[in-house]
Amino acid sequence: MLAKLFGGYTAEKILMFMFVYGEGYARQINRLFNVAFDPVNKQLAKFEDAGILVSRMKGRTKLYTWNPRYPFLKELQGLLSKAFEYTVAEEKQMYYSERTRPRKSDKPHDL
Repeated sequence: MLAKLFGGYTAEKILMFMFVYGEGYARQINRLFNVAFDPVNKQLAKFEDAGILVSRMKGRTKLYTWNPRYPFLKELQGLLSKAFEYTVAEEKQMYYSERTRPRKSDKPHDL
């Protein structure tokens, strides 16, 4: 939906991912959307160079988050929010309902 505006599919997916989850790393995004790792990694670096995202190391993983000092952050997130409203329910379910914390130890597994 916003791929042409942001310059490509990978850029759009990264920004939508960041809108939904608030933070993430390249391998996580690469696996979720089933896209090559290298373009995801390069696009994250471009967003960091542009000041949209910031990163920090968490162990050996480079974790990206929104840059609160980015002057157009509120407007960008508003645009992403509007786009997310128009995202098809099946796509929301498939991409944006990833488990972000471990399963409770005594919870039974679905068979």
